[in-house]
Amino acid sequence: MEIQVAVAKINKHGSEESGDTLELVERPGGGISVVMADGKASGHEAKSVSAMVVRRVIGLLADGVRDGAAARAASDTLYTERSGRAGVYLNILSADLQTGTLVLSRNNPTPVFIAQNERVECISTESGAIGVARSVRPSISEIPLQVWMTVVMYTDGVSHAGEASGESLDICTHLLAMIEEQSPTAQQIADSLLQQAVRLDHGRPNDDMTVVALCVFPSTGDPIRRLSARFPVPEYPQDQ
Repeated sequence: MEIQVAVAKINKHGSEESGDTLELVERPGGGISVVMADGKASGHEAKSVSAMVVRRVIGLLADGVRDGAAARAASDTLYTERSGRAGVYLNILSADLQTGTLVLSRNNPTPVFIAQNERVECISTESGAIGVARSVRPSISEIPLQVWMTVVMYTDGVSHAGEASGESLDICTHLLAMIEEQSPTAQQIADSLLQQAVRLDHGRPNDDMTVVALCVFPSTGDPIRRLSARFPVPEYPQDQ
């Protein structure tokens, strides 16, 4: 099988810094983990806190710590350093080749969608932010890793898109329609969902938005691993 991971993200309109932070890390036993954090504050403060959490989790995962334990350790660290005043929504999505499973760790009320066999399941078990209390535990789901599986997770800027005009993004319907009509890549799924969310906010996102898509396809026989990124940089006025 071949695992594809793609990300599409955009800042809140008018904000130079996103409170969403996301990183990927290869797992010591084989596979890959995506760590996504959304600071509950705004601007630089949200970025600082979410980046700290992601760095902590990535380091633990790289050392072989299990996902749930890494989330709990990050929560305790954040609580200690910020005295419970800085909450962060945290998701860890792992394709664990050692166990042959997809592991989803959530400290985030925003649901995660898993599409398989022309059916979309919404994972929405109760789950709160890390760093606001001691011994905060994540909600963990683990399912067999299979070909043609698609997973979508996102920050709350996406789920709140369109609220000002009484609209919302039906991710389940949109995802199912894409899968039924074609075999979209992970990047096509992430891009499409983000574009729809931005459209609902009339081109001016009311919050930072991040969409992550993970797809499992049949093996192509190509053994090369690839990672690419597109990072638009704003144009700054030249010094006179």
